[in-house]
Amino acid sequence: MFQYEQLREDYPLFQYKEYQLEENGEDILITYYFEIPGLSSFAPTWRFPKGAHRMEDLKKNGTFLELVFSLGMVELVSYWKITCSKRVEVLAGAFSFQQMLWWKNLYFYGLGEFFYTNGIEPDKEDFMELISMGKEIEAKKQPLKEPLGCLVPIGGGKDSAVSLELLKRAGEPCTCCIINPRGATLNTITAAGYKEEDSYIIKRTLDKNMLRLNKEGFLNGHTPFSALVAFSTTLAAYLRNIKYIVLSNEASANESTVLGSSVNHQYSKSFAFEKDFHEYESEYIASGTYYFSLLRPLSEFQIGRFFSTCQAYHDIFRSCNAGSKEDKWCSHCSKCLFVFLILSPFISHERLCKIFGRDMLEDSEMVPIMDQLIGMVEEKPFECVGSREEVNTAISMTIAAMEQEGKPLPRLFMHYKTTPLYTEYKGKENPYFTYYEEENLLPEQFAQLVRDNCI
Repeated sequence: MFQYEQLREDYPLFQYKEYQLEENGEDILITYYFEIPGLSSFAPTWRFPKGAHRMEDLKKNGTFLELVFSLGMVELVSYWKITCSKRVEVLAGAFSFQQMLWWKNLYFYGLGEFFYTNGIEPDKEDFMELISMGKEIEAKKQPLKEPLGCLVPIGGGKDSAVSLELLKRAGEPCTCCIINPRGATLNTITAAGYKEEDSYIIKRTLDKNMLRLNKEGFLNGHTPFSALVAFSTTLAAYLRNIKYIVLSNEASANESTVLGSSVNHQYSKSFAFEKDFHEYESEYIASGTYYFSLLRPLSEFQIGRFFSTCQAYHDIFRSCNAGSKEDKWCSHCSKCLFVFLILSPFISHERLCKIFGRDMLEDSEMVPIMDQLIGMVEEKPFECVGSREEVNTAISMTIAAMEQEGKPLPRLFMHYKTTPLYTEYKGKENPYFTYYEEENLLPEQFAQLVRDNCI
């Protein structure tokens, strides 16, 4: 907390100065210019394939410019958090009082984990003074008139694979979208029967000055990446004339990471953000696209059950952040353990050990992580993991099945049997076979698709 207050005193101002649009071969290159006066400037970039669009036309398109400006409004928070400056001046564009409140709400809740892990207790009203100082976009807005198909962001994990398989069953035309491709994302496209050259590839670069300041000990931590996904994929869908932006966020993303608080590692994957973004885009951008999560009605349990039938992905999916650079499961982190556990009722123990490269359930060093996942402690791991109830349900089901088959229980399951949760969940009715979260934005044809295949 002391460092937070001191940095705000030393560096009271942050500026979103401008953005620059350039044509770079087949791409649109967007460079954002941020500055913390007296400390550093930053110039992160984004690249979007422009397709048949002409740059001179896009620069006269108010909808496109609004999307570019708004993406910068999300990008800035990754740089603002270095010093958490009291005043943020936006010179690159303009927004209303209501929009200002919307952005501050995103920053406050999207940085909940950042504040929590840095021991910061910000006041929601005063943590940032957000000032609109730029000119309004004068170019006429041009919403899409007859957009078609689905743009599906691919993360390389089980969830986006499930979305692709559901959409294929429905015969929906899909374009896969990847931000900064890696092995698992490209392999997912191939496994689903699509080609890389037919996909929409976005590239984002971070400014080296930010990385340097992080190493020097300035404030650092989690930012709402999925909010970047929301605005960047809407821009991509707009450039490709695609109607639906189909996310793969499930119901359990709504659960707080710290019990009894609003701190949620997955805030920008939550329905609260999805609904807020949907309303913001409709009112202030009105691109003609429609952003929603296909898996929102479902639990991680149901997604795991469906994914167990999608064998083409079992050897190539990855969602481990620790091993992402090497495109592997590290098999030692909370994300790896969660995925192993949530799939354990549906995929054999032997097969899971082969997928992850080792038997994590025999590693006693994983017990503290297990206790976080099942709710023996108030704080869940700061990762994209399912609800406490889902994990307990999956474990109790797997233990019952292994005991019925006469298989010896691994160490983590023996540990689980010593907790009061085993008694609570043993024989408890499973709510997830017929679970359906009614709070969602699915158009009816997609809602029926989910009901028909996952309930």
